[in-house]
Amino acid sequence: MSETPTRGRRADYSGRSVVFTIYCVAIGVAGVMGFLLGMIGPDALRSVKLFFLIEMPPTPFGLAVYGMVTLATILGVLLLAVRFVSRRYGDRDR
Repeated sequence: MSETPTRGRRADYSGRSVVFTIYCVAIGVAGVMGFLLGMIGPDALRSVKLFFLIEMPPTPFGLAVYGMVTLATILGVLLLAVRFVSRRYGDRDR
């Protein structure tokens, strides 16, 4: 008997697509949290500097952009490092 995938669903997911989906969800959550933080208490917050260069105001939009760009940069660099190491040193015994 042959196995057939479930109708309307993919039978398998590649690791890259799963990691990319988690990456995008994490960045989206950071944006929502920054927006909510900016809505709740902008009076008590100070402005932040993006990459120590661009000053972002403590508005909902400013904090959302700051959180998304910061997290995307940090996670992106780490994911690129993992990709580099896995391509260079992975599966040497095969």
